[in-house]
Amino acid sequence: MNVSITGLTKEYGKKKALDAITMQLEGNKIYGLLGRNGAGKTTLMQILAGQVMPDGGEVLIGGQKPFENQAITESICLINESENFKKGMKIGDIFKFAGYFYPNWSLETAEKLLEEFSLDKKMKVKSLSKGMESALGITVGLASRSPITIFDEPYIGLDAAARSRFYDLLLEEYEVQERTFILSTHLIDEVSRLLEEVLIVSDGKLLMQKNADELREESFIVNGPRSDVSAFTAGKNVIHRKAFGSMEQAVLYGESKSDARKAGLNVEHVPVQELMVYLTEKTKGGVSA
Repeated sequence: MNVSITGLTKEYGKKKALDAITMQLEGNKIYGLLGRNGAGKTTLMQILAGQVMPDGGEVLIGGQKPFENQAITESICLINESENFKKGMKIGDIFKFAGYFYPNWSLETAEKLLEEFSLDKKMKVKSLSKGMESALGITVGLASRSPITIFDEPYIGLDAAARSRFYDLLLEEYEVQERTFILSTHLIDEVSRLLEEVLIVSDGKLLMQKNADELREESFIVNGPRSDVSAFTAGKNVIHRKAFGSMEQAVLYGESKSDARKAGLNVEHVPVQELMVYLTEKTKGGVSA
């Protein structure tokens, strides 16, 4: 199910949460939606899920607008950081509701994941710890088998082992039934191995949409004597620079690793999380058009 977004705008008072965003998302891919707090990620996801109406522009999912369109919204599952379920509901009741709403709902998957996360259908949401509630959200999101499944910081309260298991389960489900996953997270380096395409949002604008492998190949760190690094980076797209003594380190985007190696510089991988931070700095860095 393809997503087409054209000139998307949303304002809250004088704050422009989304500012003329345009992007195309192909079906059956795992996307990472990245950005700092307040960048507009949550608003974008809520609009995609048909929960919020945009002020301008257009969103088409499978050729249709999602807002107040059940034929589309039942094909989208958005799991938020919290408050996904009413506190008085039992897990079993949530599964029944999900079965009515999501056409591809897999009770078998849901029950398997309950066991995985040591949950029970008789438990009420209000009795769950933060981590258990996150595990329930993950369970519903994966078991929905929705053509578009969106996770907005879904792991709050989960320890590192449980988060790692979530990533494995997501890949397992993706192999069973391909669909579009959109992951918004601040633990970027943890999920970077999953991502096929990266979307970076800054101040309500789409800063970048890039194939994840290409992004890793086109961004790198060079280390060496300050004079050598300065000579190599002259005229190039440097998004971060740091000097220590006679040595210097520079982070480049959209340049050639082989040229850096030919210049005798040490070339290192730059983590996606660091790259996002550098690209969204207001006073430094940026992406060449």
